[in-house]
Amino acid sequence: MDSERLSLLALHLVPGIGDVLVKQLVSYCGSAERVFKTPKGKLLKIPGIGNVTAGAIKTENTLHEAEKELKKAEKEDVDILFYTDKRFPSRLKAIDDSPSLLYVKGNTNLNQPKIVAIVGTRQATAYGRDMVDRIVEGLVPHQALIVSGLAYGIDIHAHKQALQRNLSTVGILGSGIDVIYPAAHKDTARRMLNCGGLITENRFGTQPDAHNFPSRNRIIAGLCDALIIVEAAERGGALITAEIANTYNKDVFAVPGNIGQTYSEGCNKLIKINKAHLLVSTNDLEYIMNWSLSKDPKKENTLPLFDHSVLPPDEQKVIERLKEKKGPVMIDELSFLSGIPLGTLSSVLLNLEFSGLVVSLPGKLYRLVNR
Repeated sequence: MDSERLSLLALHLVPGIGDVLVKQLVSYCGSAERVFKTPKGKLLKIPGIGNVTAGAIKTENTLHEAEKELKKAEKEDVDILFYTDKRFPSRLKAIDDSPSLLYVKGNTNLNQPKIVAIVGTRQATAYGRDMVDRIVEGLVPHQALIVSGLAYGIDIHAHKQALQRNLSTVGILGSGIDVIYPAAHKDTARRMLNCGGLITENRFGTQPDAHNFPSRNRIIAGLCDALIIVEAAERGGALITAEIANTYNKDVFAVPGNIGQTYSEGCNKLIKINKAHLLVSTNDLEYIMNWSLSKDPKKENTLPLFDHSVLPPDEQKVIERLKEKKGPVMIDELSFLSGIPLGTLSSVLLNLEFSGLVVSLPGKLYRLVNR
């Protein structure tokens, strides 16, 4: 058994240690294995680590618990992905409060080029279901991965429509990977394993308690390129997910509805206060996200013909990363690839735009200017 993976999982099982502290401990100590070998006195010098947490790391028998968890994962054909793994979703790596561990069951690629989340009310109307049908149908040419929360209403309808059209679809759970909630969706969840999968950050056996769902929503928001809200009351999980997606600098879309209808209020409000783009068809999403189906080799990005070594270091980093990607890159991914914080990166990109080296595109995408 890989001792580093065992130690990483054990860190997650230590009481009082969340995702941010896990990453901080590994960064300071050099590896998860070394965290457990570091004296308590040195642990206390790490920001965010107090007496209780340091004591728990030294006294809790989490390595034994982690070993049992890994063996169960192997038996249940579940992958445990850590933020250090190559297969861990790159979109989540760029977010500070993202999970540092995911339980994954299924056969999907979580780093697909296009990922769309579709969420909404549990009390879906015929109008809402019809709009989901149209949206998913419009995403077929893009072969987008459809993400949702496996809940009643809009969520489960989005999963079913994706399966019907042979699109990969992933359900984000607010429970353990072995606890399907609601139970009525077990059959759909089973079918999703052959064309997508299930994801959770919760250990085996975790029950679908209410406090797990806001955390579940942040994974939905962080994993996608675009979040689509189809019917939502003025308050509820879908609106929370939209708010989180906005803080992650994701593009949020909302399907408008009739004035006065309860499950149109949330979507209409998001559009009214400019927290969501209006979406009446996938054409709107294609325009905002700059998702073209045509591939013209003449339009491929090339490095501008000048000596970019004269640029400031951060601008050089951005140019190199864009050159490597050979196409438009979302600002969040560019921040992760370059190691430049989002706040600083925005200024760097603005300077490069003024210099005529980089162009911004709809959907918070950036590419090199053709030369």
